[in-house]
Amino acid sequence: MKRTICFLLAAGALDLSALAQPTNAMNTNIFESATFGGGCFWCMEAVFERLPGVKSVTSGFAGGHTANPTYEQVCTGTTGHAEVTQIAFDPSKISYEKLLDVFWQAHDPTTLNRQGADEGTQYRSIILYHSEAQKLAAEKSKAGAQKNFKHPIVTEIVPFTEFFPAENHHQGFYDNNTNYGYCRVVIAPKLEKLEKAKIIQSQPQNETGH
Repeated sequence: MKRTICFLLAAGALDLSALAQPTNAMNTNIFESATFGGGCFWCMEAVFERLPGVKSVTSGFAGGHTANPTYEQVCTGTTGHAEVTQIAFDPSKISYEKLLDVFWQAHDPTTLNRQGADEGTQYRSIILYHSEAQKLAAEKSKAGAQKNFKHPIVTEIVPFTEFFPAENHHQGFYDNNTNYGYCRVVIAPKLEKLEKAKIIQSQPQNETGH
């Protein structure tokens, strides 16, 4: 489904450029960064921006070899990048370990290069750690999360190198397009499930919620 959207965007058939404003992840002295990929970044962004303690969430690309890639280039699967969200969070209000807990529950980390109908290396499950402490926390969290899944977790845990923000119309996509087909069919049910489980709150808690 989302692959079709990629080609519509490339062809100019889907004009979303006016729907969102630029969003930049904050990284001041009190905020730390986390970078996760768990399939469509529209979905992961909507999840993490509903956590108290998260300052901002930016959709983008990381883990590949192409500098400043476009969404359409990443959709081809040739850039090496994954769709990711970069999260600026206040560690005094929410821990990196808590973000990891939500990460495992927000997607299926046992499907290789796939989330639902979205297929390709750009949709792979990946944690890009920003420090040795994050690496150790991610490895410990992955081992602990395995008991909740029947199949082996295939999530990559790799060092963070560089993050490339996606185009403006991808930022805050779900909250700007709640009636859009992919949002209604895929994202909304996931948010409802996580909200009922008291994992996230019903509304965005930070400046990236539009």
